[in-house]
Amino acid sequence: MHFSKRLGAEFIGTFWLVLGGCGSAVLAAAFPQVGIGLHGVALAFGLTVLTMAYAIGHVSGCHLNPAVTVGLTVGGRFPAQEVVPYVVAQVLGATAAAFVLYLIATGKAGASIGGFAANGYGELSPGKYGLGAALITEVVMTAMFLFVIMGATDARAPAGFAPIAIGLCLTLIHLISIPVTNTSVNPARSTSQALFAGSEYLGQLWLFWLAPIVGGAIGALVYRAVCSELKPAVAPVEDLRPAA
Repeated sequence: MHFSKRLGAEFIGTFWLVLGGCGSAVLAAAFPQVGIGLHGVALAFGLTVLTMAYAIGHVSGCHLNPAVTVGLTVGGRFPAQEVVPYVVAQVLGATAAAFVLYLIATGKAGASIGGFAANGYGELSPGKYGLGAALITEVVMTAMFLFVIMGATDARAPAGFAPIAIGLCLTLIHLISIPVTNTSVNPARSTSQALFAGSEYLGQLWLFWLAPIVGGAIGALVYRAVCSELKPAVAPVEDLRPAA
């Protein structure tokens, strides 16, 4: 499949992840009559990945996340020369979704976007967790996310179930880490929200690029060391492999 179509799929997929996940936090979680809370937001993020994995997994691999793209490259599942275009498409898709969400959130009298579901530590952390706790959380959670992705898309894994495992893993990650950092594990998602949330969030954005990418690389390396067979790294199963 033409490379531009794969990039378009990553743009749309990341757009959906941010609109669905961050949208649930900005709009539904803050609405008293709905009040989906932490559990609903966590589920929303998982559902965005699950639905898009089935929709575009066969087109682009459905990374939707620079840390996933880098991790899969470190894990031998994705070509290094395609990393930068994928990351650019993901950041642009996330930012477009944040813009749409901003237009919706400010579409009533007296509206305030508040933190706009952005990520932070210290005073910007939902639970006021410090830099050290935020760093550990983001590295470990992203490492486990990549470990699950590598395993679920291994050629030896049950075919067709990878999106479910990956979506539920992201849900669990949010249930654990929303109180600490508001859960990033995705630099594109963090960038898109910080652009609208204010300079204080932009000042902490470095952490939400560094920690997820380091964590993703660690998770991929651990999977290769622990779970791979004594042969070259296998490609992802067909339902999550970019089309040729």
